[in-house]
Amino acid sequence: MNNNDLKLLDCTLRDGGYVNDWKWGHEVARNIIHALTQANVDVVEVGFLRNVDTYDPDITVCNHIEELNKLLPAETGSTMYSAMAMRSNYDINKLSPYCGSGIEMIRITAHDYDIADGMDFARAVKAKGYKLSINPINIMGYSDERILWILKQVNDIHPYQFSIVDTFGSMKRRDLDRIVSLVDNNLDKDIRVSLHLHENMSLSCCLAQNFIDRHLNRPVAVDASLMGMGRIPGNLPIELIADYLNDYTDKAYDIDYMMDAIQDYIAPIKGETKWGYTPAYFLSAKFNLHRNYAEHYLEKGDLTNRDINHILSRFDRSKTTAFDKEYADKLYNEYKENHIDDSIARLELENKLQGETVLVIAPGSSINLYESKIKQFIEAEDPVVISVNFCPSNIKVDYAFFSNNKRYDQVADYNCKVILTSNMENCNTGDYLIDYNSVSGAFNQGCNSLIMVLKLLKQSNACRIVAAGADGYEIGKNNYFTGAFRSGTSHGNAFNIAVTDAIKALGVKVEFLTPSAYNMNSDIDIQG
Repeated sequence: MNNNDLKLLDCTLRDGGYVNDWKWGHEVARNIIHALTQANVDVVEVGFLRNVDTYDPDITVCNHIEELNKLLPAETGSTMYSAMAMRSNYDINKLSPYCGSGIEMIRITAHDYDIADGMDFARAVKAKGYKLSINPINIMGYSDERILWILKQVNDIHPYQFSIVDTFGSMKRRDLDRIVSLVDNNLDKDIRVSLHLHENMSLSCCLAQNFIDRHLNRPVAVDASLMGMGRIPGNLPIELIADYLNDYTDKAYDIDYMMDAIQDYIAPIKGETKWGYTPAYFLSAKFNLHRNYAEHYLEKGDLTNRDINHILSRFDRSKTTAFDKEYADKLYNEYKENHIDDSIARLELENKLQGETVLVIAPGSSINLYESKIKQFIEAEDPVVISVNFCPSNIKVDYAFFSNNKRYDQVADYNCKVILTSNMENCNTGDYLIDYNSVSGAFNQGCNSLIMVLKLLKQSNACRIVAAGADGYEIGKNNYFTGAFRSGTSHGNAFNIAVTDAIKALGVKVEFLTPSAYNMNSDIDIQG
């Protein structure tokens, strides 16, 4: 393949900026651009053109192209520089005509609902003398007929480049083959075709290689970023695709400079904010939904990946492109609030729990360390013992309470009565079925099974409540009694405080048999 046929574009400072709010620092941004230039990267995108209040040299989002040009090195070699502007949030009147140096290409983008206006926006950019790239958001959301309409507009405008953008990371190889064929057969042959991929399904490098290996009879380009940095789950890693191009084309990218930039500037950021493949973002891609939906449901704190899968499968297709929090919460509440008549189950439980001492065993790691103390308490006090979202093998319990499908499925054998909430998929398999809505809603960060059990015990008029294994959370530590219970959620002290406040708000007095972060505001701790 001839060098002129393919260009590699780095979008770290623009797309990667979603991770750090584009707060790179002026010198760091300059150093990254310099390293990419030395690495012989064909195009470096230096930031966003966007309507902002003031110019901040440490942020790669600016009103005026002259401000972004301040980041460029004196020696540019063969590298071209670009910026991106979205039709809906940039006043094109702020863009000065191309002066013959500095940023040479403007990549414009628009949503499906304003794509026609986006074409007018593109014409205005081209009229100012810049190389123009047209990047419609979420090409996977368009019908073939609508893609053909877009391509007709693009041919009329005749930009330097047209980009296939897999915004929601939902593209698979056959999707790529179909869309590339559609574009290649209907786009003027002298217009470059670019590919922008996301990492929802861990397919970006595979798809990029497939795109390159098609050897289209036209100029092409591929977008990527250092270490795949970008709005979670991230982008195609530029160092990987550059290495592939070095091996299988006559490109000669200097990977060393990329590695230096990653080590000095990107890896430290990933230590603070992780991007990369995660199951929830795979699910948003599976249904071709805006990734904010996955983030929204992850933040609920009480949904498994299976739950998220089931909720996303119910989405109306008209709600896929733009995030709609009200609609997302409506589906969440419909999923969680499966109302049932639980009066008989509640009466039976109240007969068992009223006036009793109840030991609640949560799955914290302290139940291993304090096993003897727990067993001594059971022998001395003869409490009703209820475990929360697990069934311990070393401690005999009377009831196991579950509100989490994943935890319920992990238990192979039950030697006790089982209490299930009505949101559970297999809720008809329990001994007692409790209306989910009647025990939820007491925790402001979603739902917490411990809080739900405490609310149930209060409603059942338990006399005394003692807790073991309710350790709380510490970031970076496995907070559970077994490695099988590891969670992808990074709860910390703020979460512990929220649980503590929820316990106080319930008006229940909890005695802690084992050390607990939820005991921070309590004067009761059982010694032993």
